[in-house]
Order: sequence, then C-alpha cells, then structure tokens
Amino acid sequence: MAKLQYYTAEALDKLKAELHHLKIQGRSDMAKQIAEARDKGDLSENAEYDAAKDAQGLLELKISKMEEIVANARVLDESTIDLSKVSIYSIVQIKNTKSGAVVTYTIVSEEEADLRAGKISASSPFGKGLLGKKVGDLAEIQAPAGKLEFEIISLTR
Repeated sequence: MAKLQYYTAEALDKLKAELHHLKIQGRSDMAKQIAEARDKGDLSENAEYDAAKDAQGLLELKISKMEEIVANARVLDESTIDLSKVSIYSIVQIKNTKSGAVVTYTIVSEEEADLRAGKISASSPFGKGLLGKKVGDLAEIQAPAGKLEFEIISLTR
C-alpha cells in the first residue's frame, strides 16, 4: 500500500510537469534511439540496441514510480496547519545544545528533500525528531554519529 505524501500546489504541479515531460519527450527520444540502433544491423550482436532497450526499461520504471507518487499526492491546505508546532512545510531554526551551531530547515515531503537547499524530509530521522515540537522544546535525534540534542529556537511558515 502506497503512503500519502503532502505537497504544496506548486510542488505537485512541478511533479506533474516532469511526469508529462517524461511521458511525451522522454518516450519520443527513447523511440528514436531504439530506431537508430535497430538500423545499424543484426540485433543479436548490437550492443547499442541492447543499451537503448535497457534505457527504455529504466525510463518506464521511472514513469511508473512518478505516476504512483502523483496518484498518492495530496495538496496541503496550509490554513489548517497548527502554527504553534513543527509540521510539514514548517521553517524551523534549531540550535545544537553541545556545539551551539544554529541551522534552519524547512520540513518537506520525501521527494522534495534537498539538504543543500535546507529542505529535510519529514520521514528522515531529523524530520521525525522535530515534528510536533514547539519553540523552546528539546528534540533528541538519533543520527549516524550518535544521539544529538537540538533546541527549537524559532518556527515560521
């Protein structure tokens, strides 16, 4: 059973556009590659044809996975979110209690996560550790480096 994922309207539109591009342009490009490889002779010893068919299989797998994601996606109504605690699409500033380092993260769905952009998945250890916390709360997070403790400094949308 696939799990529901919540997205902003913009993020869901971006996913749908990427899926549409893969179905139209990606499949068209793949068909051209296969046709070009087929024209090069005997298919039983044509490595280029085999590679193109393998790439086609990978493309179809990616399309299938994206279709499942889009089918189970729900648009998040931000007006119904409790602003007093960390939830999906919260922008949370946390302080490491040992080192004093302060970082800011946005809690997002798994597919939108991008650590370089400061977006962490709600299903990651950090995301799970922060969800439901309020400003001033301490969050203990089990990381690969061991147990870390963070204080919630601020919370915005």
